[in-house]
Parts: sequence; structure tokens; C-alpha cells
Amino acid sequence: MAQEGKEKEEEEERWRGAPAGDGSGSESVMGRVGNQKTMIVVENLSFCLVQACPIDNRSKRVYRFRSYHILSKSSRVSNFNTTEAILITCEHKRRCKCFDLSKELVPYREAWSWQKSIVKERKALIELNQDFSDTLIVLQHHPVYTLGTGSSKEYLNFDINDAPFDIYRTERGGEVTYHGPGQLVMYPIINLRYHKMDLHWYLSRLEEVVIRVLSSMFSINASRIEGLTGVWVGNQKLAAIGIRVSQWIAYHGLALNVTTDLTPFQRIVPCGIRDRRVGSIKELLIEYLLSNQSGIQYADDCKMIDITCKSLVKEFSEVFQVEIHHKPIPSLEF
Repeated sequence: MAQEGKEKEEEEERWRGAPAGDGSGSESVMGRVGNQKTMIVVENLSFCLVQACPIDNRSKRVYRFRSYHILSKSSRVSNFNTTEAILITCEHKRRCKCFDLSKELVPYREAWSWQKSIVKERKALIELNQDFSDTLIVLQHHPVYTLGTGSSKEYLNFDINDAPFDIYRTERGGEVTYHGPGQLVMYPIINLRYHKMDLHWYLSRLEEVVIRVLSSMFSINASRIEGLTGVWVGNQKLAAIGIRVSQWIAYHGLALNVTTDLTPFQRIVPCGIRDRRVGSIKELLIEYLLSNQSGIQYADDCKMIDITCKSLVKEFSEVFQVEIHHKPIPSLEF
């Protein structure tokens, strides 16, 4: 049985591509300095966050992220009489720590390193049978293109040595995509052993989260398209999904275009799909208001980001049946 479990995990690892990194905590990625392609080694987790939607006079802050865990309470046995002992069990939802950085622009390589540091710690906790909590990170990125582990350069409409933004080849599945301001990126880091050890189920559940958000908050009727991953409204893709699963710990996640400037998508073939286009919530709402000559005004960009983020977290908790514990943006080492 042990050998069978090992083979299953190895197969699951191959399903999403080559192993991530060398276990040292460093990762080589493609970047750009001037017109020269540069190899960047991601090691330092300290970085500056720039507010995407400033609402006060907070200055830029430097954070160093470290994941941490909380031990769960042990089960209790109640003796009702001297001859019978009844074990009382309570169906508690699995905990999920949520870091809401949705108003921040976080450099991609730093968020990537943060995810991998959490995954590394979670694997160690699994060995100790102490993996008691999942993690959810919600943020925005500075403009960046990312490629999956097997992505083809043929889907880039520019010279990779003279790219408009930094480029990172990651260990996630899928083809090239763009991240930037106005796009909410959700990184769940969850142990599928406590949910369902089925990658197709997991992708479908992530799609379900977005479909519920679009319906409940914006009355947008979104759907799936057979054979394609993501969330669609007609011919437009509003949310892209790309994940990595290692020892049944899933990370990377989904990106939902809320108020995103879609122009950078014209420089690539998003997700390698040539006959469809990318859309955003804001674009769809504007089209609806114009076509119906409605006097209703949509919320400003920052408000739209805020309500979408709250809805994403809510629907995630319901779809995955987890108990959300909001954590402050880390400003200290844990």
C-alpha cells in the first residue's frame, strides 16, 4: 500500500510538470534588465508593496513573510455512565488562514517565493501529522507575463529578449498569461488529502467559486467550456486557472479580471487559445449599461475590486467548506 501511495503521488506530480526547484528554496526564472534576458534567483522574501487603490496615507511598507500554523484542539471523550463511554465528535470545518492583500501590488516573484515557502513548511507538518490549516492569499500583481512549466514561446507576440514586462517560467500548468493591476489573483495553498484527491475536481471547484461570484455580485451568467479550463462569458474568458500539486498540496491558483487593462493580453495568445478573447467584469458591465441605455452607474474601480475580493473569499469558504481566519498583512517574521 505504501508503494501504491508513492506511485500515485509520483503520477500526480508528473501530471502538472517537473518538480519545483531543487528543495533549496531558490528558483531560477526568466527576467528582463534592459534588452538582456536575465536569470534571477529568487531567495529573498522581503519586498515592497505598492497600494493599487490608495484609500489612506499609508506609506510603502517592507514585509517579510513567514507562514505559521495553529494546533487544533484534541478530541474529547465523555463518559455518560460507568458502563458506557460515548465519543462525542463535532464536525468542525477545516481552518483556512486568509491574507487579504487585494489593495496591494505585489511583485510576482515575491508572491511566488512566499507560496513555495508555505508549501515547504506544510510538507514538513504533514510528516509530523500537524497540517491543521490551509492558506488563502488574495492580491494584485505588477504587470508580468508568466508561463507554465511546458508553455510554448510561440504564444508570445514579442521578442523574449525585448519583452514589455518581466517574464517568469513557473512550475504551474497551462500556457502563457498576463497579471497586472485590476486583476485579482487568488492563491489557495490547500492539502487535497483533506478535501478530495482529484485534480479535475479541484479545478472544477475553483471555477465554481468564480461562477458564484459573478452571479451573486454582478448578475453575470458565467459558465465552463468543455475541454477548456477557466470561467467564460460567451466567447470571453474572465478567469484563468493554473495550478501545481505536489504531494497533494495544491498551490498557484486563479486570476480574475475585474477592472484589468486588457491591452497587454494582445501581446500574447492567452492560455494558448487563438479563437477566443479575454474579458473583464468592468468591460461586461459597461457593455450592458450602454446596450440597455441604463442610467445605473457601476462602482469605481477600487470599490469593484473590494466587493469582488470579499465575494471570492466568501464563496471559496463555502465551496471548499473551510472556516476563514483573516490574518493581518505580516509586518514581522513569524
